[in-house]
Amino acid sequence: MAKTLFDKIWDQHVIEELPGGVSLLHVDRHLMHELTSVAAIRQLEARGARVHDPSLTFATLDHVISTRPGRTAGDEAWSTIAIETLREQTARLRIPLFDVDDGRQGIVHVIGPELGLTLPGLLLVCADSHTCTHGALGAIAFGIGSTEQVHVLATQTIRQKRPNTCRVRFEGATRPGVEAKDMILYLVGALGTSGGTGYAIEYAGPAIRALPVEARLTLCNVSIELGAKVGMIAPDDVTFAYIEGRDYAPAGAALDEAIAQWKQLASDDDAVFDKEITIDATLIRPQITWGTSPEHVIAIDGQVPDPLNEPDPARRESLEKALAYMQLTPGQRLDQTPIDRVFIGSCTNSRLSDLRNAAQVVKGQQVAAHVTAWVVPGSLEVKRDAEREGLDQIFLDAGFEWREPGCSMCVGANGDMVGPGERCVSTSNRNFVGRQGPGALTHLASPRVAAASAISGRISMPQAEAVA
Repeated sequence: MAKTLFDKIWDQHVIEELPGGVSLLHVDRHLMHELTSVAAIRQLEARGARVHDPSLTFATLDHVISTRPGRTAGDEAWSTIAIETLREQTARLRIPLFDVDDGRQGIVHVIGPELGLTLPGLLLVCADSHTCTHGALGAIAFGIGSTEQVHVLATQTIRQKRPNTCRVRFEGATRPGVEAKDMILYLVGALGTSGGTGYAIEYAGPAIRALPVEARLTLCNVSIELGAKVGMIAPDDVTFAYIEGRDYAPAGAALDEAIAQWKQLASDDDAVFDKEITIDATLIRPQITWGTSPEHVIAIDGQVPDPLNEPDPARRESLEKALAYMQLTPGQRLDQTPIDRVFIGSCTNSRLSDLRNAAQVVKGQQVAAHVTAWVVPGSLEVKRDAEREGLDQIFLDAGFEWREPGCSMCVGANGDMVGPGERCVSTSNRNFVGRQGPGALTHLASPRVAAASAISGRISMPQAEAVA
């Protein structure tokens, strides 16, 4: 019987079918961070349970660790306590921890692929909703809750209902300057934040195949903003080349054997999906959000929509509230809107290719005098590589702050926040009310758009894209 990519991997991980349509699944990788894992370990130990297999769990510091140069823990007492507690717990339980002193610390969804912990065919979980990022390498990856995290620690299994399957095909080729972030924001705008609810999404088509792995990671990262827990891309030669040589990846003959198996991880030609969606990639322009949901998105040179054109009363009221919060008016052009801050970072857009794209835009220019602009690399490896290429100096010369790796201003914790009423162009994945701090006004965009906006002092696209 023909199978989708998702069904092939899911079926390989079923231990037992339980009542109520629930499957008991084996977990290959469990990733942890300091914001949620400290409490989970405490719950585990309060029950008298032990970690079933410490070698399959990996921890990092990202959500509340300081991103200031020279940091060792958090910027606040509570965050330092969380970090020190996780250090103690992981050492005692023999769980590997990627700390700042071993050179592998970074955002959990950046270091997983970077270290070769994320591999095709695996089932990977983490107590973070953007775990769908890892599906870009052909894995099933999804976020879990705190109770589920305790269950995974104790049993190396998880109970889940099988979702439906959806294939989204991006046909054609994207225009120059259109990034993976633009592609996925365009899709969220087209389908809405509930368009993927109940589905595992497989991204396919020529525009997807043309993306390098780091761009695929960006695309899959935002799947949860469609309501989909799982977003994935079938592995191919691009994937295999990315994996080779990474710390936890197979090597030599073992890698050759693994690749032979991974090549089977593609949806069969006659596989049937529960839903099929086609997107014309040639129509996508650089995108930016205008409201308080990722689905509130338009082309950067477009106009803010008028709620009066929305026939549904509940949705009309929601749009009106979003406009009021964001201090915008119907018909306003976003590319004429002044900004106060720019944040380039997060598990969506903090990889080396993202920093290269932003650096190309800002090289030889200056951040507008009234704008505070940060670059926060996604990992210590990204930071080292960027510094070897001189990207840090390009940003510093332009007036950006060059920070240490962490989630930083994406999650608005530990002091890395946008001030009340300040308008920020951010490469992160959520623009909810208060996400970047109380009263923060967030516009989601690609690294190139964020960089151009920092220079001009208003929402802008790079000049080459504006001409195109």
